[in-house]
Amino acid sequence: MSETSERIGAACPSCSPDEATAHEVLKPGGQATVRCTACGHVHKTTIERVREVERDVVVSQGGDSFTSSVEAPAEETIEVGEEFVLDTPEAIMLVRITGLELGPEKRVESARIEDVDTIWTRAVDNVSVSVTIHPTDGNRDRSRTVDLQVPGDYEFTVGETESFGDERFTIEGLHVRDDAVGYRFDKFDHEGDMVFAKDVKRVYARDETSDAWSVW
Repeated sequence: MSETSERIGAACPSCSPDEATAHEVLKPGGQATVRCTACGHVHKTTIERVREVERDVVVSQGGDSFTSSVEAPAEETIEVGEEFVLDTPEAIMLVRITGLELGPEKRVESARIEDVDTIWTRAVDNVSVSVTIHPTDGNRDRSRTVDLQVPGDYEFTVGETESFGDERFTIEGLHVRDDAVGYRFDKFDHEGDMVFAKDVKRVYARDETSDAWSVW
């Protein structure tokens, strides 16, 4: 078998008439000649071709953005909050849909791909998370904010102490992004509550640095 041979799923009249099995395409066409990889039976079958369309994809990454494109089945329905792998000239990345533009100033939460002009997304495989750190004396005027670069699936949990370089803090609250799905609330402050980094809008924490806020 050639390494470039196409494979499809199809019912085999010999060994699997009711369920699709893997077949090698021997001769393409309207009535393609195929061979079942399970039993070797050669027969003809109709190959349904899925119509695909190319759409622009705007990717937001950190404070920057760039435009790429994706090919996908025209009839497929996509919606805000879904994630997909985007292959760009620079890198292969995981992105989350943040908006679907059907036309000038017309955005929707879900639509068929063929009806969409532009897919707006945010890179979520590696993300920047803002952490507001409060001093131990409770003086919020002396709070500071740091930005952390972490994998999108990194887990931030209320009550846990984190260390990043010179920073050490205990998480007191988590604010969830608007495009995150699967969370019951948009804010969490109970011990054990967990939010993935790609879903975090902001982390609120108490400083645990040994010399934090020292007057010396």
